[in-house]
Amino acid sequence: MMKRIVFIVALVFAALPAFAIQPEEQLKDARLEARARTLGQELRCLVCQNETIDMSDAPLAADIRLLLRQRILAGDSDAQIRKLLTDRYGDYILFRPRFDARNALLWIGPFALLVLVGGWLIVRTRPISPKPADTLSAAEEAELAAAIGEITDESRHGDAH
Repeated sequence: MMKRIVFIVALVFAALPAFAIQPEEQLKDARLEARARTLGQELRCLVCQNETIDMSDAPLAADIRLLLRQRILAGDSDAQIRKLLTDRYGDYILFRPRFDARNALLWIGPFALLVLVGGWLIVRTRPISPKPADTLSAAEEAELAAAIGEITDESRHGDAH
């Protein structure tokens, strides 16, 4: 029973996000450190796959964390820090990039593709209604009646044999 409890507790701790922030990187002011952590969660590590700079052990992520804290101590606003980092590293550093003309297709593309595929499926699966039949002229009706009469006569004579 004890092994199960230890295993469950280990799983819970493994599921929690691991922060790579070293104690010497942390700011002394708790309010400023909280601000740095919030900004750090918005910034992508450029070396790792889909990790924030706070979660990454990569040296570049550590450098960006230090730069972030230096700019906070220098009095820069969050917007100024984001601009500095995007000017230096590009929009890829942001987990939620801005909407602009360069990346509009990335924002709109999935929805446009969904609408196009949905429309195509609706058109493709819609039942095709039959075209209304043209009416026969009087001569055609007489010819059809005669042909039906001949078929009927033949079938009667064929049954008699």
